[in-house]
Amino acid sequence: MDTQPELEVLFRQHGFADFRWIDPQRIVVAQWVRMKCTFGCGVYGKNASCPPNVPSVAECERFFREYRQAVVFHFHRQVDNPEDRHIWTRQLCSDLLKVEREVFLAGHERAFLLFMDNCSLCAECSGERAKCVNPRLSRPTVEDMAVDVYSTVRQIG
Repeated sequence: MDTQPELEVLFRQHGFADFRWIDPQRIVVAQWVRMKCTFGCGVYGKNASCPPNVPSVAECERFFREYRQAVVFHFHRQVDNPEDRHIWTRQLCSDLLKVEREVFLAGHERAFLLFMDNCSLCAECSGERAKCVNPRLSRPTVEDMAVDVYSTVRQIG
């Protein structure tokens, strides 16, 4: 049964109109992305939903293979200071979590959002998944899940 039209209505009701459907089998998962997290991110090891507190690259790849459909949302926001993006993405991720919940309640039990920025639901992160105060809402980023975003989105324009 094609549920995309039903979900597209839901996305648009929440103000998310710029998106594309993608076959999850086309999501590119790569070890180099995890290496960038490990050796290029100042948050590495300090966020409960970032590496090393996430599944291995192989487990991430297996995770995406369990899905039949996925959606990629496109957002654009220009900020003067790159750090200012966190305020915007905190609210955006909170709004997207509401959409994830509605998708789940509509019968899509595998609905799972990936954040576009480090989880910032809390003012201060415990840094450990076991001590996370919002484990039901905290999500990894696409990069935390070792997704080569550049290669993946090029496929869908």
